[in-house]
This record gives sequence, C-alpha cells and structure tokens, in this order.
Amino acid sequence: MSQAAYQPSMLDLTDTAPCLGPLGGVRRHPLGRGAWVDHLPAWVRGSDEVLDVLLRDVPWRAERRTMYDTEVDVPRLLCWYADGRPLPHPVLTTAREALTRHYAAELGEPFVTAGMCHYRDGRDSVAWHGDTQGRSAHADTMVAIVSFGSPRPLLLRPRGGGASLRFPLGHGDLVVMGGSCQRTWEHAIPKTSRPVGPRVSVQFRPVGVA
Repeated sequence: MSQAAYQPSMLDLTDTAPCLGPLGGVRRHPLGRGAWVDHLPAWVRGSDEVLDVLLRDVPWRAERRTMYDTEVDVPRLLCWYADGRPLPHPVLTTAREALTRHYAAELGEPFVTAGMCHYRDGRDSVAWHGDTQGRSAHADTMVAIVSFGSPRPLLLRPRGGGASLRFPLGHGDLVVMGGSCQRTWEHAIPKTSRPVGPRVSVQFRPVGVA
C-alpha cells in the first residue's frame, strides 16, 4: 500500500496562529443506555500547523503487546502526557482548559492527562474497545478527543454488538464520549486500503481514567 501525501484542508486555511472556535456549536448525540457523544467539526482553526508540531516534536514511541500468547506490534505510535507535563503546542493547553470549563457542570473535575496516537497511514488502527481501565470501568466519565491531519472514521457500536455510528475525524475536529459510553459502547479506528496521510489524535481525560 502506498502512503498518500498529506492534503491540508481548504477549510483550515488561516493567516493567524492556531485558535479555538466556540464550543457552543457542539452537537450532542444520545446513544442510549446512559451514553452520549458530542461532536464539533473544525473546532481547532489552523490545525495543520498544530499537526506539523506534533509530528515533529512529540517523542513518539512504538510499543509491542501480547495477544493470544504472541507479542505483536501496536499498529500506531503513542505518547502519554501525564498531569503536569507541558503539552507540545500551546493550543492544546488552551483546548484542555476550555473543555474543563465547558463540561464543569457535568464532569465535576478537570481534564488533566493527554494521550496521543499517531496513525501513520491506513495500516495503523485501533481495535474495538472501551477505555475501561481505572474509574471508567464502573463510573460515568468523559474522554475528549481532538484530531489533527487526514480524517479517519471513529466508529462506535453498543457493547455486545449492534449497528455502528461513524464520525469522520481530522483537521481539528472534536468528539467527546460521555456518560456510560466507555462501559456500554465500544469504539474503533479501522484499517483502510485507501491511501491516507497521517492523523494524530489527542485524548484528554480526567485523573484515573485510561
């Protein structure tokens, strides 16, 4: 499979530094069973500049995991920014603070960590799962994801099977999974044979959620 050259979004062109749009336009999608997803396309303006910084400055690492008694490569690169570790671009710090303010009444605590995934091309992916390590295994919480680069579909389906929902995410798009979403639904980024450029997702979480 050949890797596509990255194509900037025509909607993302700006002469100013990267900035955030208003969160008032976020649209909520109730999923049932106490779960919901908020979606806001192009929340980060000038997101391609942020992507350049993330690809260049984040200390990406490859990992291996055991699956069915065999050690395999994780099909994406990873980096974890714990609470207190400076983020690689100031707009990410601003985004985390804005999300904390916007969801304060529902979440009741700040977003503090930032997990990052680098999908290099269509061969990189993440399998169906819920973020159920830590408190999200038994309590409602939120995971806010901001995407940079070539859009890739985030799929969601009810845990145990069922029809899936699709949110194409890239170019500064925001999606927030809330309520019981991590326990009652699963999400995935599937592989694709279509040539696609790089995508970086930044996942903001409260403390104790992974």
